[in-house]
Amino acid sequence: MSRRLYVGNLAWGVSDQDLKDLFSEAGKVKSSQVIVDRETKRSRGFGFVEMETDEAADAAIKKFNGKDLKGRAIRVNEAQSRSPGDGSGAGSRRGAGVRDRG
Repeated sequence: MSRRLYVGNLAWGVSDQDLKDLFSEAGKVKSSQVIVDRETKRSRGFGFVEMETDEAADAAIKKFNGKDLKGRAIRVNEAQSRSPGDGSGAGSRRGAGVRDRG
């Protein structure tokens, strides 16, 4: 079973391929993605790596949490799934865009 890891504190120049290359040292990488701003296309400073196995994910956390990548100490831990109402989706913006005309 694959596991998704959160990778934070990324330098602006880190690419999807950089993450894949680095995390491949710990095991087989299923996917890697640096999250970018929709409008500016600039990195938001974090990303996700999906490792093929639990063992590879555990090894990656142990090996890379705090490791220097392009001048920044990255933070690596297991990704938390989003829950409804956490501010990550439109459902949490009740009444957004509607003005009170009272």
